[in-house]
Amino acid sequence: MSTASTPGVVADAAGGPARTGPAGGGARTGPAAAYAAYVAGRLGGAVISLFAVLVTSFFLFRIIPGDPVRAMTHGRPTSPEQLATMRRQFGLDLPLWQQFTDYCGKALTGDLGTSYQFHAPVGELIAQKVPATLLLTGVAVVIYSALGLWLGTRSAWHRGGLGDRIGTGVALTLWSVPSFWLGLLLIIVFAVGIGPVPGMFPTGGMQSGDATGAGQVLDVAHHMVLPVLTLVAVGYAQTLLVMRSSLLDEMGGDYLTTARAKGLRDAVVRRRHAVPNALLPTVTMVFINLGHVAAGSILVETVFSWPGLGGLFYQALSVPDLPLVQGLFLVFAGAMIVMNLIADLLYPLLDPRVGR
Repeated sequence: MSTASTPGVVADAAGGPARTGPAGGGARTGPAAAYAAYVAGRLGGAVISLFAVLVTSFFLFRIIPGDPVRAMTHGRPTSPEQLATMRRQFGLDLPLWQQFTDYCGKALTGDLGTSYQFHAPVGELIAQKVPATLLLTGVAVVIYSALGLWLGTRSAWHRGGLGDRIGTGVALTLWSVPSFWLGLLLIIVFAVGIGPVPGMFPTGGMQSGDATGAGQVLDVAHHMVLPVLTLVAVGYAQTLLVMRSSLLDEMGGDYLTTARAKGLRDAVVRRRHAVPNALLPTVTMVFINLGHVAAGSILVETVFSWPGLGGLFYQALSVPDLPLVQGLFLVFAGAMIVMNLIADLLYPLLDPRVGR
């Protein structure tokens, strides 16, 4: 019988045995092709999200009450002709659609415009504040992510115990506490001093004096204690609760029973089998928290007068300084989208079932 008449059978060119394949001559999609399609889909979604952020950042802040030109000239006598000249200078006299197209065109080339109140390029202002924000929120995110993962794992593994009940109760309480309120409380207790507790830390700022070298490092670290403690206290609770919930879902799996039946110690079963399979939801949260490293914490930076992007956003919003507000919003949202994209791309490496 001729192999040509049999669907899904392909004769070897050298006369060897026939190789079977999918009927109709189609090629089976391999893991590499499936992952490539998965990556393409995630990249497409990220691009669409960035465009949505670009549109939102333009229209959202134009509904804020207030006239930027009048805010910039507040307290100074200004004639209507001067106000009209300033509006023309900043392009505020143009139709809204034209302002939007100009904004999109410049943003796609990296030009975020010029700040109304600082009279400097928005990109330069953001670049000046990035190191302070990365230092503060970067240290906080590393600490509370590691702390939340460790405590969440132990809490789930010893569920129902005294440590689990206390840890979960404290986490739920701290998760519900507004960060700015906690920051103000820490300032009152540990910076100003109350009762027998003396003021031990600065009330705000990043450094005091003109110290250099090791003295400057210690001074900055001294100023970081309270804002970092505020961010860690609020942030670790969320990581703990998510990790605990994910691990509890995995603990009833048959593969853990099999691992124990093979004679593996309990600590090995937890570390090598249970925790890796419970990490997917927590990985998403960790990378979203890393996105917050770029965005900073507007409330915490404002409360502690930390010279970062959060404080700059608060200043821009009070005018409103539209180019600066739009640029910061774009940076904040863009950082979140990029970090979420990286988490999505890591999923198939942690769990091969994802993306197939």
